[in-house]
Amino acid sequence: DVQLVESGGGSVQAGESLRLSCAASGYTHIDYCVGWFRLTPGKEREGVAAIDRDGEISYADSVKRRFTISKDNAKNTLYLQMNSLKPDGTAMYYCVSEGSIWSQCLKLPWSEYRNRGQGTQVTVS
Repeated sequence: DVQLVESGGGSVQAGESLRLSCAASGYTHIDYCVGWFRLTPGKEREGVAAIDRDGEISYADSVKRRFTISKDNAKNTLYLQMNSLKPDGTAMYYCVSEGSIWSQCLKLPWSEYRNRGQGTQVTVS
């Protein structure tokens, strides 16, 4: 079974940083699109960042130059470094992966990602 387990969320002040982690089991990241979504109450779920199978990285405009997505293939772990957090970054953050497409993973809707974590809460005040 594929499992994605997020960690690293918490409560921080605006301007501070957090690093989220997503440990995967049941497959290897290198063969999948991997990424992060977030959900804020009252808003649609938003794709934040993704790494295509060919290594291309994409970010939502709202997080460019502040967030960095990366992965450690040896540890099969995905990361999201979030710097200069703002209150609008308050959300539940979810790790996702999908093996059926090769590129433009950030454009893939949430509903089409077959593998999703349970989420980790980030609160920025």
